Amino acid sequence: VQLQASGGGLVQAGGSLRLDCAASLRGLSSAIVSWFRQAPGKEREFVAVKSWNGRSTYYADSVKGRFAISIDYHKNTVSLQMNSLKPEDTAVYYCAAREGLSYYAESLKYPWWGQGTLVTVSS
Repeated sequence: VQLQASGGGLVQAGGSLRLDCAASLRGLSSAIVSWFRQAPGKEREFVAVKSWNGRSTYYADSVKGRFAISIDYHKNTVSLQMNSLKPEDTAVYYCAAREGLSYYAESLKYPWWGQGTLVTVSS
């Protein structure tokens, strides 16, 4: 399993940004892919998750209504569209995957991680 995140950058508050996670999930009969983020001096926190079959989607309360997670099956990419960004959304964002259909918000439940991509929201 390989994951590669991209798309971070600097954006003003209220702006939008899209993160992509190129996912190679060969060998997995089922999987879920999540986005986490880690702000400076804080623990890594769950942002959003989607099952690879597309049936389940969940968001952290802090991003609900502003962020949207989606899958492009042609490109094997999991995207996180982030709208109405706030300075408190500033963090390094990671995509992660685990086999199965169970959703977990705990980062320790995910064995596979992409490298982080930095999102900075200026006020």
